[in-house]
Amino acid sequence: MVALYPGPVEVGGIRLRNHLLLAAGILGTTGASLARILANGAGGVVTKSIGPSPKEGHPGPCLVVVDGGIINAMGLPNPSAAFVDELASLAGEPVIVSIFGGTPEEFRTVAGWFAGKASGLELNLSCPHAEGYGAAIGSDPALVQECTRAVASLGVPTWVKLTPNVADIAEIGAAAERGGADAIVAVNTVKAMRISTALRRPVLGNRFGGLSGKAIFPVAVRCVYDLYEACSIPIVGCGGVSTADNVVEMMMAGASAVEIGSAVIDDIGIFAAIADDLYSLDGIDAGEIVGCAHA
Repeated sequence: MVALYPGPVEVGGIRLRNHLLLAAGILGTTGASLARILANGAGGVVTKSIGPSPKEGHPGPCLVVVDGGIINAMGLPNPSAAFVDELASLAGEPVIVSIFGGTPEEFRTVAGWFAGKASGLELNLSCPHAEGYGAAIGSDPALVQECTRAVASLGVPTWVKLTPNVADIAEIGAAAERGGADAIVAVNTVKAMRISTALRRPVLGNRFGGLSGKAIFPVAVRCVYDLYEACSIPIVGCGGVSTADNVVEMMMAGASAVEIGSAVIDDIGIFAAIADDLYSLDGIDAGEIVGCAHA
């Protein structure tokens, strides 16, 4: 496997300690948990998605473990503006706040709370199980462009997280780039569900959810590959990454960095473990392999 030279990296206007970030929605609800992930080797962290008003989320069950992954339907629970207080202890750290809204105006409002208080913002235009938010907006190129522009115009580094649940993700990525995105994150979870044959009912309280974990890694690689062909801004690969070789594969598809989510549930030390395998003082610059799989 290719080894990379260790050290800080800048992606989409944000300086990271390394190429490995915590994905949104995993241990990102408090400043203490984010600090713990950074202390365990992450190059940066993305918070839980924060919206324009507090939400309790969907009724349980909200999560089911399946072969190769996890299906969740949390429903974007969050404390809204009160989350600003959680960032006080993380000043100067590579923290990216995930935000959502139902309109460009709501995105801009939420972004305004965190401008200057975080390294950057990640627009959640991709959650598959929150009606009126996430993928409901992220499947419309015009809305993606408008929401992105509303946030990017504040002058803060703006990443846009895309859904794989569209016919042409490259079209959506291009819309985000037109709106002023500094980077694209690909991808969020894949629409999924399970049914209890004993109860004859869906397992999740919301019926439907989003699949994450190793099972969606090939889907994410394809999405990153397609986006690299269509866009000129950096891409952050996300979806099923759990090994150093996965990181290298994502980079060869076109990713400049990766986010890790479900693998953290099994091992909070996953960032340090991957870094041990990925980096070497005689390794090459990551730029040599980013997108190298494209003929």
